Amino acid sequence: MACCNKRREQFQGQGGPVGQSHSGVRPHSQPATLLRVVFRYNGATALTVVGPISGRRYRFEGPGARVEVDPRDRRSLMAVPNLTLVT
Repeated sequence: MACCNKRREQFQGQGGPVGQSHSGVRPHSQPATLLRVVFRYNGATALTVVGPISGRRYRFEGPGARVEVDPRDRRSLMAVPNLTLVT
C-alpha cells in the first residue's frame, strides 16, 4: 500500500507533527493583581461558604474576618449576605 505512505508524507509536510501548535498564541493568563481576591465578613457569628466553581470551603471565623478566595468564586461570593469584596 504505497499510496498510504505518500499521503501520510503529504500531511506531515503541511503542518508539522500532530499535537504541536505553531500559532504562537499563549494560554490565557490573568495579571497578578487580579489573582488576589479577598472578602471580609460583616456578620455576627462565623460563616462557612463553599465556592461553586472551585469547590473550596471558605471559613470566616467571626466579624471582620478576611479570607482570600479563588478568583473564579468571586462572583458567587459577592451574592452572599454579609460578605464584602475587599480587593
